[in-house]
Amino acid sequence: MERPILLPTSAREETFAGVKYFLDGELVPVLTVELDGSTSVYFEHHILLWKNTDVAIGIKAMKGAAKRMLAGIQIFITEASGRGQIAFSRDGAGHIAAVHLKQGEELHVREHQFLAATGSVGYSFERVKGFANMLIGGTGFFVDKFKGESGDGILWLHGYGNVFERKLAAGEQIDVEPGAWLYKDPGVKMETNIARLSAGLLAGMNLVMNRFTGPGRVGIQSMYVGVATEGD
Repeated sequence: MERPILLPTSAREETFAGVKYFLDGELVPVLTVELDGSTSVYFEHHILLWKNTDVAIGIKAMKGAAKRMLAGIQIFITEASGRGQIAFSRDGAGHIAAVHLKQGEELHVREHQFLAATGSVGYSFERVKGFANMLIGGTGFFVDKFKGESGDGILWLHGYGNVFERKLAAGEQIDVEPGAWLYKDPGVKMETNIARLSAGLLAGMNLVMNRFTGPGRVGIQSMYVGVATEGD
């Protein structure tokens, strides 16, 4: 079995779908996108670091606003357009991963780890229930769904620690700590496995892992977020 591969941590004048971007920095990386007036970029609130004065900032309404409001997740996101450069940085150590999506391609992402995307990328969500798939204090969590809708596009994600990727063949499996997975292809099945530890000081405790079954990609972050170990 191959080991997960570390994704690039920097990019110098990378171009995809007609958009040029840069990834710089180490502990707290910065994403810089160069807008040419024909493409917009939408992004999570409170991550804007700096911009050229010709870059305009507005609000982008999300589809399914009523469902989003009931779910307690964001209804509006911020959008940048115009000509010039704009830079983003999350207030925390980590790794910015750029995912190039061709038209029709989709990626499922752990909630709260979206950073930015080009305007051609659609954004929806899905609630996931299940033991050990729950963040602390909740009764489930949401998976963000991004898809190249109106053409090729770029999706930028923020992973804690570093971001690694494992490509699974059809039927191939990998177990991942529930707080460590970052994204997966739609064709990758995710389920929760619980093993009872019955020896020594750990007797009576559970080992909880998320099992992913290919085909497709799985993104793993090395600094994982905590998860609950109790049911609904």
